[in-house]
Amino acid sequence: MKRIVLLLTGICFALTGMAQSDSSKTNESDTIRIGSMIIIKKGDGQHGNNGNDKNVTIHNRKRTKPSNVTTNWWIVDLGINQLTDNTDYTSAGIQNPVTGFAPGASKDWFKLRNGKSTNVNIWFFMQRLNVIKHVVNLKYGMGLELNNYRYSRAIKFETDPTKVIMDNSTVYSKNKLAADYLTVPMMLNFNFTPGRKSGFGFSAGVSAGYLYSSRQKTITGAFGKQKEKNDFDLRPWKISYIGEVQLGPVKLYGSVATQSMFAKGLDQTPYNFGVRLSNW
Repeated sequence: MKRIVLLLTGICFALTGMAQSDSSKTNESDTIRIGSMIIIKKGDGQHGNNGNDKNVTIHNRKRTKPSNVTTNWWIVDLGINQLTDNTDYTSAGIQNPVTGFAPGASKDWFKLRNGKSTNVNIWFFMQRLNVIKHVVNLKYGMGLELNNYRYSRAIKFETDPTKVIMDNSTVYSKNKLAADYLTVPMMLNFNFTPGRKSGFGFSAGVSAGYLYSSRQKTITGAFGKQKEKNDFDLRPWKISYIGEVQLGPVKLYGSVATQSMFAKGLDQTPYNFGVRLSNW
């Protein structure tokens, strides 16, 4: 009899241990991966009569494939204009009293006011075309380049023929030459973080701009606000080297023309730089 009791007791202890072991197994989770889908099966042993209920969770890890062509609308550049002046002010083309472009002129005549000569570009759109795995792209667009050159001296552009004189008859509170272009940029873009919206990269290329408007605007105490519209012998086309840098959310741009913006007389090459406000 005692042997039977001991045997039954041993069997009970064994069954109890197996039950505990099975309960611990129900807390474990099984993970099944099918392509981009993850299925997690987990049992906690707390539901139902036998503790075998399972919780199944399905995760889809599929990522959206980037588009080969992306478009950014209405980009704005805010920057500063400057000029590289290589004019020979001793030449007859400048100093001749009758046919010269700016008789009596020196480089000081055309100095720009610091921080007052501004460049604002409004790009209708820019597109980025995937070339190599979204890291190397072709970037192009169309927009307006609006350039203001604010002079610190009281120079005045005369027309028919174009000539620059120093006007000391009155005080100029504002004196600027404006040149606006319809421009098409074309760049090779390197995007080092194609999976991020605010990533890191740079672009370099060229742009071609057509001069559609130019004018000199002055404000004087004697005559008030005046505006003279003329091409002032500016080149009708502006070809520039351009570039941009993206440092996370900060985007910088710059450009430098390939030649003087004047077709004759002055040898002044414009360049600008500033901040670009865009999505990428």
